[in-house]
Amino acid sequence: MDGRGNPRNQGSTVLTTNFLSNLAQCRRAPLSSAYASCSQEARREKMKPSFCFLLLFLISEMHSLDLIIEGIPDDLNNLLDLEVDGFLSKLMAGSGRYQRSTSDEHSGESTDDSDKIGIYSYKVQSTITSRLASTMIQSKVVNNAKHPQHLVFEVQIPKGAFIDNFTMDVNGITFTSSIKEKSEARRMYAQARAKGKAAGIVRSNALDMENFRTEVNVPGGTKVQFEIHYQEMIRRRLSSYEHTISLRPGRLAKHLEVDIRIIEPQGLRYVHTPNTLGDHFDGITTLSKGEKKAHISFKPTLAQQRKCPTCSSTAVDGNFVVQYDVNREKAAGELEIFNGYFIHFFAPENLDPLPKNILFVIDVSGSMWGLKMKQTIEAMKAILGQLQPSDQFSLLDFNHNVRCWRDGLVEATPSQIDEAKNYIQGIHPNGGTNINEALLRATFILNEAKNLGMLDPNSVSMIVFVSDGDPTVGELKLTTIQKNVKQNMQDDFSLHCLGIGFDVDYDFLQRLAQENRGTAQRIFGNQETSSQMQQFYSQVSTPLLRNIEFNYPQESVSDITQNSFHNYFGGSEIVVSGKVDTQNLQHLESVVTATASNAQLVMETLADVEELDDFMSKDKYADPKFTEKLWAYLTVNQLLAERNLAPTAALKRNITKSILQMSLNHHIVTPFTAMVIENPNGDERMLADQPRDNKKGCCPGTLGITPKVPDKTIPSWANPTPVAPSPASAQKAPTFAMKPIHTVDNDPHFIINLPKSQKNICFNINAEPGKILNLVSDADTGVVVNGQLIGAKKQEHEKLNTYFGKIGFYFKSKDLKVEVSTEMITLKDGSYSTGLSWADTGSIIRKRLLVSVKREHNVTITVDGEMSFMVVLHRVWKNHPVNVDFLGIYIPPSNPFSSKAHGLIGQFMPEPEVSIFIERPGQDPKKPEATMEFKGHKFTVTRGLQKDYRTDRVFGTDVQCWFVHNSGKGFIDGHYTDYLVPHLYSFLKNP
Repeated sequence: MDGRGNPRNQGSTVLTTNFLSNLAQCRRAPLSSAYASCSQEARREKMKPSFCFLLLFLISEMHSLDLIIEGIPDDLNNLLDLEVDGFLSKLMAGSGRYQRSTSDEHSGESTDDSDKIGIYSYKVQSTITSRLASTMIQSKVVNNAKHPQHLVFEVQIPKGAFIDNFTMDVNGITFTSSIKEKSEARRMYAQARAKGKAAGIVRSNALDMENFRTEVNVPGGTKVQFEIHYQEMIRRRLSSYEHTISLRPGRLAKHLEVDIRIIEPQGLRYVHTPNTLGDHFDGITTLSKGEKKAHISFKPTLAQQRKCPTCSSTAVDGNFVVQYDVNREKAAGELEIFNGYFIHFFAPENLDPLPKNILFVIDVSGSMWGLKMKQTIEAMKAILGQLQPSDQFSLLDFNHNVRCWRDGLVEATPSQIDEAKNYIQGIHPNGGTNINEALLRATFILNEAKNLGMLDPNSVSMIVFVSDGDPTVGELKLTTIQKNVKQNMQDDFSLHCLGIGFDVDYDFLQRLAQENRGTAQRIFGNQETSSQMQQFYSQVSTPLLRNIEFNYPQESVSDITQNSFHNYFGGSEIVVSGKVDTQNLQHLESVVTATASNAQLVMETLADVEELDDFMSKDKYADPKFTEKLWAYLTVNQLLAERNLAPTAALKRNITKSILQMSLNHHIVTPFTAMVIENPNGDERMLADQPRDNKKGCCPGTLGITPKVPDKTIPSWANPTPVAPSPASAQKAPTFAMKPIHTVDNDPHFIINLPKSQKNICFNINAEPGKILNLVSDADTGVVVNGQLIGAKKQEHEKLNTYFGKIGFYFKSKDLKVEVSTEMITLKDGSYSTGLSWADTGSIIRKRLLVSVKREHNVTITVDGEMSFMVVLHRVWKNHPVNVDFLGIYIPPSNPFSSKAHGLIGQFMPEPEVSIFIERPGQDPKKPEATMEFKGHKFTVTRGLQKDYRTDRVFGTDVQCWFVHNSGKGFIDGHYTDYLVPHLYSFLKNP
């Protein structure tokens, strides 16, 4: 909570509501009396009538909890505004009275007594389970005045942390949270604004933290409890894990407590709590440490919180920090397995450093003049002094021109280092910023040194790029610069980027670094610039391993996060995670390969899948889902990094959808989701989201990686399968082949894929227009898929072709229905329905069912992330004399239907045994015939081609199959008329 009540300069993620005071009086009244009460309150406060109308609108209209995505925009910076007709800006301006202090009626000791707002409890509880920190910050506030006042809850959370819950209790009414896609927030905002008032959102990024701010207007005597939960993975840097908690209550608190517990199965090497809050709090923190657990407590009394004995302001204003490290006994790292997930922590020690070849590229344009340049020079002189005799280095500085201190790399001898320091000292910033030429010159120097054999084969080569702004000279297009650097950087070089201040396009620097196997970091443009630059250099100054690969048995693990790394630096840690089949496995083995200074290393480790069970069951504080949460954290961050590098808008949208699904599945706020907070009756809602700013980067806290995982946006069966590129096309997008699938398309042609026997069986169904065919009917899973036929405009060759004009999906366990027609895609939940047209690109999410539409192309339906369907749209010329628009459906054989599934497609989900023999020439020489034996029937089949239209809706992709004549007679159970159903959502009777 901000004791001053003023918004911070950087802004903050805000939940704000100004009708809680009315709601508190109206919450149990019928609408008529609620309106009367609201009107009276409005007259007392001289508020506009539209205010009360909006309240009633919210009470009566906001019931839906589904999520509608109107496309997924790449730039969401201006998602919502704070100011609406001046209302919220006036509200914020009115908070200046918070500069006075308060008194707390719940305290036996005076805090102060001017605005009568008091904090009677401020608690922070954090539990670290194997590097996963789950933190809760709770503030209990009371308005002791007789008039309404604004109460503020403001906290800072580390960048890269994910908010996973927020609750607010107002006089016993609890507001709980749910995660939504951001376009839903935009829609709700637009609705509120249309009624004359909006529940506002303000988002902000600080430098290394992220602000979350809630402001509520409550009547006198109201008690409010705010509580936020977030989680983060603590990264190891410079041989230490550092857990930082922002402790800024803003006021004196009757009870203030920080409680931190560390549970590390590897064992604790040390635990340290530096006095970051100042000497004022010496001796207050208590620390108890065991072999694998530690407990840290900080409980200053009200008197100890005061800045001075007579002061009414608090001295608690800073970061509470805990540092620790763990024991490491195995060179191959530690495998921790629990609840179906594994985490592999890898941080080998006692290795000789690899020699490095390093080029420093320093921006000396006019914008660096003053303190930034002074601090940069100071940092560079210190960094040069840390170079090792085995290193090679050089310096480039650039403005509108590029200057090289040396034409090539030189050995890091004392004399060369001294000359380099003198050169740095003589720099005077001026001119423009030619980033493109500077980076290309740096890559040329490294490439030339490698081509001349000047680089040790076991050395690590890197560029450290320092800049404070965007290009102003030479190539100005950032994507072109990015492409040029990528094309000239060899695969064993890396690029690390340091962005100074907030004028630099950090998103661009992040893409540069990630695409070239490096990392990016923003640093302050102030007195701390030098120390931050030195600290960053320290993290990459000691390469110990190259080309690290993590290998696990493919039959036992799945969904592995990044498992290939360019470098490992001393003092850091590599973390790999995945899902593991613990039901059919006793031990999990891993093999790590890497290149050290003078050897190729192969490191193996073996872990018992039940090793942690006993330890975890005996600790009531350990998070039982720590492995799952760590896997989700790593996966989402990896997807965010991949999205940042996506070469096309389509791929970026697809990755965004994957991030969205992960966010919803694991209830975390990412840059593409928002948190909706509402009371039990849905009478009132507020919104919060995570900041996203082009200048600050898309994804705070995302680490530079080398992506090595497939796109998970839509089910794997709906994606093409990568084919290894030829050397000539290695730099181009990969080519693709199609994955087999059950298909019904065209008029309608059925293709049944039998992966075990590697055969495709085809048949046609010739039914009348208007008839509804059952495709899948599974009473056990409660899933129905039916298709309704439409006819062509007229007959051709004395035959009227029929097609699917409408496809219905019914998911009984969720009571959800999806209707796909050639005009609309509609999701129905009881009497409620919502939809998208084929002109949209977007999604609908409800009850873990995701409907994703690709404009004028296809719709993918995913249920609980496990069962998937695709419907492809075929458009024809509007005035075509014969043909009509129609649909095709694609169902993967891997869908988890029960063994009792039936229907024209469903009956083949448990793959049947099919024998095809006596292949012989047919009447058409291009279509041989054969005899098929199936379920005791023998009949003639013809070899031919059908089409798969998933990627090419015009010409399709040829699929070879054996065609069964007479509407599948002998292959399908019974006659095709047995599969006719009365309604679009009917189960098949007596399958």
